[in-house]
Amino acid sequence: MDVWMLAKAFAVGGLLCVVGQLLIDYTQFTPARILVGYVTAGVGLTAVGLYEPLVKWAGCGATVPLSGFGYTLAKGVQEAVATDGIAGALTGGLTGTAGGIAAAIFFGLLCALVARSGSK
Repeated sequence: MDVWMLAKAFAVGGLLCVVGQLLIDYTQFTPARILVGYVTAGVGLTAVGLYEPLVKWAGCGATVPLSGFGYTLAKGVQEAVATDGIAGALTGGLTGTAGGIAAAIFFGLLCALVARSGSK
């Protein structure tokens, strides 16, 4: 196992989390706005070609956080547009992220069946 790759992934993923926590602590942004900001930043940075080098350098440290979801959306659209033309702009994002979305729905359902809900 490559310890250097693990260190890079941990550092990048941790830095993205630190930025999110600082936004929560020192701004009036709601967690939902920060979530949307991270996904949008991932899409934007992928569109201008800045996120791909980060993914190649840090691996899962860059693809697992929410900005990585935006990266996956943008890559799906880019690939679909290259193969299907402009119609790929409508289908590529869902095709690229279908596995992650399906896993989130499945595990959310599984947790809802196992856990007991209650008011705070």
